[in-house]
Amino acid sequence: MINEAVFIWGGALSLAGTVVFGYYFAFRRRGRKDLERLDEARRLGIDMPKGQYPYIDPAICIGCGGCVRACPEGDVLGMAGGLAMVVNGMRCIGIGQCAKACPLGGIEIRVGALKGRADVPVMDDERETNVPGVFIAGELGGLALIRNAVEQGRDTVRSIAQRLDGRPAPTPTSSVGPPPADVLDLAIVGAGPSGLSAALSAVEHSLSYVVLEQQSDFGGTIFQYPRRKLTHTQPVELPLYGTLERDEYSKEELLELFSGLVDQHQIPLRLGERVTALDRNGGDHFQIRTAGGEHRARNVLLALGRRGTPRKLAVPGEQLPKVMYQVRDASEYRRQRVLCVGGGDSAIEAAMGLARQPGNEVVISYRKEQFFRIKKKNEERLAKLVKRGRIHLIMQSQVTEITRSSVRLQTPEGEITIDNDFVFVLIGGIPPFKLLRDIGIRFGDEVAEAAQA
Repeated sequence: MINEAVFIWGGALSLAGTVVFGYYFAFRRRGRKDLERLDEARRLGIDMPKGQYPYIDPAICIGCGGCVRACPEGDVLGMAGGLAMVVNGMRCIGIGQCAKACPLGGIEIRVGALKGRADVPVMDDERETNVPGVFIAGELGGLALIRNAVEQGRDTVRSIAQRLDGRPAPTPTSSVGPPPADVLDLAIVGAGPSGLSAALSAVEHSLSYVVLEQQSDFGGTIFQYPRRKLTHTQPVELPLYGTLERDEYSKEELLELFSGLVDQHQIPLRLGERVTALDRNGGDHFQIRTAGGEHRARNVLLALGRRGTPRKLAVPGEQLPKVMYQVRDASEYRRQRVLCVGGGDSAIEAAMGLARQPGNEVVISYRKEQFFRIKKKNEERLAKLVKRGRIHLIMQSQVTEITRSSVRLQTPEGEITIDNDFVFVLIGGIPPFKLLRDIGIRFGDEVAEAAQA
C-alpha cells in the first residue's frame, strides 16, 4: 500500500512538474518573442507612448497575460520574465481594456510624456496656457479619443465657471464689475466633440458664450470620417445628455446625437468663421477676429483639432482636380484606378473602403518599409484585402509627379509610372500652431530649452 501510494504521488508530482516546466518554457519562448518585438519597436521608434498608455505595476503583476489578450490592438503589450510589459507604446489608443482585464487592478491608464514636446502647448492642471484666460481642450493638447475630448471640454468650462462665480463684487471705488453686455464669458473655438461638450457645459453653468467653427459643418474630426466609420468612445458623461455608454458609435450616430443637442439647447454656432487673430489689447477681455467678424470674450477655449490644414505632397500636378485630401463616401468611386498616399489609419481605412467598391483598382503608396502606427484591426483587414488582390502596396515609395492619367513614383528599384484616375493624399495635416504662437502660447520644447539655458 505504501509503495503504491508513493508510486501514485510520484506520478502526480511528475505530471505536475511536466506541466510547470511546460508553462515555464512556453513563457520563456513567449518572452523571447516579445523581447524581439520590443527591439524591433525601438528600432522603428514606436516603443515609447505619445499619449495614453498602460502603466503596469510590477509589484502587483502576476503574469497571467490577461491584459495582453484583452488589448484590442493585439501587439501593444507583451510578456517577459513572467511580467507584462509595454512593447509598442505608440500603438496604444488608450481604451483601457487591459486595465479592466487585470484581476488584481495592477494596471493604470496614464498619460505619456507630454511635457517638453514641441507639438504640445504648455498648460496647467486646469488646462490654462501661459496666456491667462486662454485654455486648450481636445487633441490639440496631445491626447486623442472622443472620451478625452468630451471630458476636457466639459471639465475646463466647469473650472472657468467656478472662476467667474468667484469674481469680486463691485464697490463704489472699484472698477471691477460685470463685463459690458457685448463681452461674453467664453468664446469656444472649434465645434468638434470637445467644443460641443464645452458648449453644453456652458449652458449648464449659465455662461454667455459663442462657438466659432471654421468648417461649414460641426463635428470636427468626426465630420471628416468616412461613412459608417466606427469610433471608440468609452463611457463618458456628456453635459445635459448623460452617459455615452457604448464602446463604439458610428460616425452617423454621433453626428445625429450632437445635432439633436445643438438644436435642443440652441447652441450659438458660427460656422465658416475661422479665427485669424486673438488680442487682449491690455484689457480684461479678448478681441477675437474671424473671417466673419469680431467677438469679445473674457475667456477663450481652443478646442481645435491637430489636423489643421491638409499636408500636401508639393509635387508637379498636385493642383489637378483628381487630387483630394479626404474620402467621405467611398461609394462615389467605382471602376476607378485609385492611389492612396499615406501610412496612417486614415489612409488605410480610405483605401479599404475604396477597395470594396465594384471595379476599383486601389494602390497604397507609403514612404516607409512597413505600417507601424495603424490599429491592429486595420492591419488585419488590410492583409486580407492585399492577399485577395484588392489592394496593391508600394512600400518605400514617394510620389514625384501627377498627370491627368498617371502617377509617377520613386521606389528603391527606380522610378515607376502607374495608370491612375484619382489620388487621395492622406498624410495628416499642418496643426494650427502658428495661430497659437501668434497669440503668445508657449510649447513644451521652448520651456525645456529655457530651463536648460
